[in-house]
Formats: sequence, C-alpha cells, structure tokens
Amino acid sequence: MKYYLDILCHAIPPLLFLVAVAEDDKVVGGYECPKNSVPYQVSLNAGYHFCGGSLISSQWVVSAAHCYKSRVQVRLGEHNIAVNEGTEQWIDAAKLIKHPQYNSYNLDNDIMLIKLSRPATLNSYVQTVALPSRCPVADENCLVSGWGNTLSNGSNYPDRLQCLRQPIIDDRICRNAYPHLFTENMVCSGFMHGGASSCQGDSGGPLVCNGQLQGVVSWGYDCAMQGHPSVYARVCRYNRWISTTMRNN
Repeated sequence: MKYYLDILCHAIPPLLFLVAVAEDDKVVGGYECPKNSVPYQVSLNAGYHFCGGSLISSQWVVSAAHCYKSRVQVRLGEHNIAVNEGTEQWIDAAKLIKHPQYNSYNLDNDIMLIKLSRPATLNSYVQTVALPSRCPVADENCLVSGWGNTLSNGSNYPDRLQCLRQPIIDDRICRNAYPHLFTENMVCSGFMHGGASSCQGDSGGPLVCNGQLQGVVSWGYDCAMQGHPSVYARVCRYNRWISTTMRNN
C-alpha cells in the first residue's frame, strides 16, 4: 500500500516521512528550529533515531502506534542528535501502550503512550506540551517538528531539529482527498497545493496549535503531493484514553 510511505519506504535508517520542495517558492519545506525552542519534542531511539514524540507529563510521552518497538530509549532536550550538547536527558521507556483500537491496515487510532522509567527533569530544555482543551479548527496555524528527511528525491536526514508552520485543513477537504481512508480520528494539516508539508517531521512527532498538542504525525500519500496533505492522529479524541491510561499505569 503506497499510502503509508512513512512505514514502507525508509528501511535504513527508518526515518519517517519525506519533505518535498515547494516549486512555487523554491524553499525546502522546513527550517532549522531555534535551538531548544521545541522543548516538548523527543527523539525515540533504538540505536538510531526512528520516530518523534511529545512529552505531556514528566513521565509520559505521546507518539504514533506504528512507531512501536519492544525496546526504546526516549531522548529529551535534543537539538542536534549527532552530538552531546549538554542539555539532553536519555531515559529508557518502561511501558509502550498502543491504543487498543489501533488499526495497522488503515492507521486509524495511530496513537501510543510511552511511560518513562523515571520522571524527566523539567527545565528550559525539557518541557511538557498541553493536551487539547478543544479540537482543532480549519486554518488554525500550527507547528510541526522533527528530524525527518528534508528532500523529496534522495535523502538528507538532518542532525538538527527542523520546524514548519502550516494550517489545519478542513475535514471535508481532507475526506475528499482521502476517500475511504480518512476517519474521524484523523486531522489533516499542510498545503493543498503541495510542496512544503509536515512530511519533514518524523512519524509520532508533534503538531502543536496555539500551545496545544492537536496532532501526531501519522501518514501521507506521496508526501507533499498536490491535493494530498499529511494526516495526523486527532489528539482531542483521546483525552479520556490518555488520562485513564496514565492513571492506571
């Protein structure tokens, strides 16, 4: 299934999602985030960076269910993942809990909670991001971030965290773009004309709108392709599951 480029295309290393060049302005989709400006961003590591995630409490991270691995180290306070900058905290995952209704075929309910083996120390480099108090609205401005590939053809995996600002796309437009694939548990963000898109972020990484975690990078169709924006798990639908799971574990 060529819908799920983030899973199928990148075997070594399995960095998820591609970025395309915006033909209209000749700018590759993202830009280097100001250092430590996204303090809730984490890197999931299994001997190599393979997915992103978001710190939602001192001991819990949200990522994508399709990022599941049996053993994961969560790296916090990162900017350049190739060097030790003195701001990092590396903490093993104690539990990885995929949503019980996760569907690996169509990536419905593509969300996972990771419990850290010990609480992170919150400081200016490591901070939590708020869960949504409401669902996202069309045209709301958001920030996506990650260490994914920055090229549409070939590979260039940046060591430094990349950022991109992009809007929420109306659900009706997204449903038309992905008939029979888009569900109420998903939200689209990006640009319908193609070019720059969230593909520059790893799967599992954050889509943050007005200070709230509204999306988890999930999947796309021929990344940044015109008419096919990137798709995220809609975090606002999981507040109860998240709070219950954290309380029971």
